Amino acid sequence: MRSFASDNNARVHPEILEAIIRSNDGDVISYGDDVYTQRAIEKFKEIFGKDIDVYFVYNGTGANVLALTAITKPFNAIIASPMSHINVDECGAVEKSSGCKIITVPSSDGKIRIDDIKKLLHAKGVEHHSQPKVISITQSTEVGTVYTVEEIKEITKFAHENDMYVHMDGARIANAAASLNKSLREITKDAGVDVLSFGGTKNGMMFGEAVVFFNRELSKDFKFVRKQGTQLHSKMRYISAQFEALLTNDLWLKNAKHANEMAKYLEEKVKEIDGIKITQRVEANAVFAIMPRKAIEKLQEKYFFYIWDEEKDEVRWMTSFETTKEDIDLFVEEIKRVMRDF
Repeated sequence: MRSFASDNNARVHPEILEAIIRSNDGDVISYGDDVYTQRAIEKFKEIFGKDIDVYFVYNGTGANVLALTAITKPFNAIIASPMSHINVDECGAVEKSSGCKIITVPSSDGKIRIDDIKKLLHAKGVEHHSQPKVISITQSTEVGTVYTVEEIKEITKFAHENDMYVHMDGARIANAAASLNKSLREITKDAGVDVLSFGGTKNGMMFGEAVVFFNRELSKDFKFVRKQGTQLHSKMRYISAQFEALLTNDLWLKNAKHANEMAKYLEEKVKEIDGIKITQRVEANAVFAIMPRKAIEKLQEKYFFYIWDEEKDEVRWMTSFETTKEDIDLFVEEIKRVMRDF
């Protein structure tokens, strides 16, 4: 039975699994001094340009924690959405490791906006307050919405004018690029982002993320930050080989496009059902909806998914590169069945 809980629940894409197997041949130098890692880094440079620095890590939390630790001092503050992963789902890891305070600004759709960020700048230069230094945005957001290029540029321009940096949590960066029909470079480097946590796991990889520095002044000591942060993989080839496969022949884009299309298909099917309300724009690979609690409980007897907001009875349904229309049709039939009593 297909899960609609998370794209993390999907299997490893067969082409990526094959790449891991191909890399499992003989001895190679450890800690990234191998041909697989060099080739993977070249793939990133083909996409983003030569003037970047790329470091591979185990997971998304590690990527976010180390990226933010590298560009801040402990007396700094990181501005983010209240529903951001760094604020809600990383067990305080960013604050513990960086020493920084995370300050949230209001958001109903996952995005944060300049007018709300401006209100926090009164603290700059005041020794009694944490000093705002980084604006962290998530692309696509935790509720499946997507920042436009113009919105990102507005944030980065504002940040740089106020001596701040912009970090992008790109756990689902591929889904955002597919949604916008823009290149990865257009929505990151060219839009003024300083450092990117580039996601692989949610888009078909077994494990592994990348920290990509577009502002190379910020990466000077990152190899030490990564080692001290316990994210330096000794057998680096098994992360690198996956990224090489993901970034070859646009596999990253094919996977993300399919996941997005399946979410739109699910939205179209579900919005026809009386008693269900779609709560967010479906722009990436997530559908958020409100339905009766008893119907949720009945549906969860057969399908695994999460309740996003307990008070509102709002659920989250995620699609992945391997979700099919048949999977969705069966899921929708079950939704219709449980909704007949409401």
